[in-house]
Amino acid sequence: MKISIITVSYNSAFTIRDTIESVLNQTYPNIEYIIVDGLSSDNTVNIVKEFEPQFKGRLSWMSEKDLGIYDAMNKGIQIATGDIIGIINSDDFLCDQCAIEKIIQIFKENKLLDSVFADLYFISQQDKSNIVRYWSIGLQKMFKYGWHPAHPTLFLKKEVYEKFGLFNISLKLAADFELMLRFFEKYHISSYYLQEPLVKMRIGGASNKNIISIISQNVECMRAFKLNGIKVNLILYPFFRILPKLLQFKSKH
Repeated sequence: MKISIITVSYNSAFTIRDTIESVLNQTYPNIEYIIVDGLSSDNTVNIVKEFEPQFKGRLSWMSEKDLGIYDAMNKGIQIATGDIIGIINSDDFLCDQCAIEKIIQIFKENKLLDSVFADLYFISQQDKSNIVRYWSIGLQKMFKYGWHPAHPTLFLKKEVYEKFGLFNISLKLAADFELMLRFFEKYHISSYYLQEPLVKMRIGGASNKNIISIISQNVECMRAFKLNGIKVNLILYPFFRILPKLLQFKSKH
């Protein structure tokens, strides 16, 4: 079973080395690694070129202008040839060398399964050992109550994208949420919850760098419900979703 891992980047020289190394060091051998760069002006592309020989033909990359992070993700999905697709951003990295092997084993044991998701660590931007929050996803619930998978830990069969579509690039901060909402609640894909952290994500991405970004993302999330014809309480939903986000800035694990 082949898996495609996609990393999108833009001026990610400070972090992308960790991302690439976490993929390179995986014990599972049948990995296609795709890096989609948005024409970085820093050293990002040189770092990618540095690692390219170590993948021995399993790494492909491009660097060109795009319409944002979700457009770049769509480009990666469209050229991916794996049975399974995972997206690990350039400021995230896999927790351990067996992460992909665990994912593949679940898919092999559950032939009709559409997706696997897992828990996630939020870590400090400057200190990888500083875990700011442990996001325990929990078993699937209704999105309108604030639940959803952590997108960097979500692995999907390629056929799910082929059947139900790619990222909606009109959403700048919550296209990943809209895609998951569409897949899980509109089309009812099947899923498996791996109850352990699979990815470490740096605090400070476009959607979680400050409270304003979190609020803006939540506005887009409510738009996502409307786009998919799913009813949600517009007054209560922000509390279901924002409160855990606010608590993450205080909690440690």
